[in-house]
Amino acid sequence: MAELEDADYETYEQDIEILVDTLRKCFNSEKARYNVVGHQNTLFIEIAGLDQLSPEEISEVAEPVLDELDMDFDEISLLPLKNS
Repeated sequence: MAELEDADYETYEQDIEILVDTLRKCFNSEKARYNVVGHQNTLFIEIAGLDQLSPEEISEVAEPVLDELDMDFDEISLLPLKNS
C-alpha cells in the first residue's frame, strides 16, 4: 500500500511541476518555482517577470492554462519571483 501512496505523491508532484513549467513558458520566463501550503490547500507559483505585468495581462495569459486544470487546490496564486 505504501508504494501506491508514494506513486500517487510522485504523480502529484509531477503534475505540479508540469503546470509550473507550462506557466513559465507562457510568460516567456526563465525561472519559476512553487510552494504548496497544505493546511490552506493553496499553490503559490512564483514566476520571474510577473512584476512587470498588470493583473489583467497575467490573467489573460494564465486563465486558459488554469481553466484546463484538473487539480484540487482551493486557490492558486501567481506571484513575481523573489530572489532568495
